[in-house]
Amino acid sequence: MELRQLKYFLTIAKLKSITKAAEALHISQPALSKMMKGLEEELGMTLLIRSNKTNELTDAGNIVSEYAQKIFSELENMTTTLDDLTNLKRGEVHIGLPPIIGSLFFPNIMADFHKLYPNIKINVTEYGAAKVVRSVEDGELDLGVAVLPIDGTMFHIYPIVEEKMKLLVHHEHRLANATKVHLKELKDEELIFYHESFALHDIMWKNFIKLGFEPKILFKSSQWDLMSEMVAANLGITILPESICNRVTNERIRIIDLVPVTPWNLAVITKKDKYLSYAGRTFVEFISEHSLSKFQYNLKL
Repeated sequence: MELRQLKYFLTIAKLKSITKAAEALHISQPALSKMMKGLEEELGMTLLIRSNKTNELTDAGNIVSEYAQKIFSELENMTTTLDDLTNLKRGEVHIGLPPIIGSLFFPNIMADFHKLYPNIKINVTEYGAAKVVRSVEDGELDLGVAVLPIDGTMFHIYPIVEEKMKLLVHHEHRLANATKVHLKELKDEELIFYHESFALHDIMWKNFIKLGFEPKILFKSSQWDLMSEMVAANLGITILPESICNRVTNERIRIIDLVPVTPWNLAVITKKDKYLSYAGRTFVEFISEHSLSKFQYNLKL
């Protein structure tokens, strides 16, 4: 059975005449009659009552007409839905965000994106940056925000933020008045550190190991505000990205530059061999083209 047969059959049913239908369809009457005969033989039922004046539908013909209309209605819906996707009237994106990163930049980004594309649904999953990378690799997520560097052979990488890590100490700490502090000076300090699921954990751990010592970790947390408040309570020191430091307002905390400079660079990643929907591609382009400096500036206000 072909869609063309059903289309022609519906024309006959509407006009109640093979002759008139042939004229409307711009085909010969014998060709149309042969096509309808073939449809009847395939279904094993008579669909048309043939007479010299009109062609009425049999009971079977009425059923075929009803279902054929549903088929073409669904095809039209499919075409409309696909058109909606390509014109971004609808869609869905699954994105992975590390909690710290999500709270810093993405509320404003998603608000602006939603204004432009109100019918695109953004599903956000909060994972540590390391798990975000694994989840994009496994296909669980369409895209994610990761801390660089990552393997460029497997992912498309779209850089979005370039910052530095900074040291936070209590205002009575021995380093509170320093303008710069070398990481090796933190050998005997008690650190408020990140959970293992965070990319920052491995980045900073490796930096300390390169200097010949393991950091003394007092507490581990996934919440930057808790980490900074622990510093304010003089429970230890911590190292956080620049944007987070710009949000710290507690007067008992001093924020100091680190030597050597430890970059904190973020990027949107997608898997190279995975299909990305129109909505997903548009979201990536929106983030890449968006001036994140605007959001970073807002964090300082």
